[in-house]
Amino acid sequence: MKSLVAMGRHAEAIRYAEESNGLNAPVQDIAYTCEAILLSSGFAEEAYKRYAMDANQGTAHLATFRAIAKKYPGKPAETILHDLVAHHPGQEGKWFAAAKDAGLFDLAIELVNQSPADPRTLARAARDYATEQSNFAIAAGMAALRHIAQGHGYEITGPDVLDAYSALMKASTAAGRQDAMTHGEIRALLSACPENNFVYKVLVRHLQS
Repeated sequence: MKSLVAMGRHAEAIRYAEESNGLNAPVQDIAYTCEAILLSSGFAEEAYKRYAMDANQGTAHLATFRAIAKKYPGKPAETILHDLVAHHPGQEGKWFAAAKDAGLFDLAIELVNQSPADPRTLARAARDYATEQSNFAIAAGMAALRHIAQGHGYEITGPDVLDAYSALMKASTAAGRQDAMTHGEIRALLSACPENNFVYKVLVRHLQS
């Protein structure tokens, strides 16, 4: 393949690399090589469509998004995210941090309403954006509590619940909302998850106000 590239026979090189795909083939490496050939030849759009999603898999979803966004600066962040979501069906919530990182706050909440995200990531977002993007922070905090109540998250503890609650209430105050309104929404959320009353037990004292 490298010899074909050296001879300027790029189309043949890509075809040769693709024919190496098989059960035990390193799919990401093959995609990365083919992408590089097209990019070096000035075919960025084709490289993106054919190989970007597979070639730039990082150790985390945010890293994958950043790698593609850096490599294709002319491609809108929202387009990249929609393409990544479509390429990984059922993992919508895992792209929450990437959408937040790109400033696509509405999309970030839309994604976590489709499938779970790490509750700690959601709580941290609620805390970080409590005053700057209070409506986004409220939605992120509610999503954190909902996902915990539904049993999502790794080794979730009482302090994790309280962190999400505190961030949510801080954002609610910044948005000018009454505590009673937010508490009512939390109670409604928890009543929809009767099989898991862990969150309610942690928050019961707070929700009485």
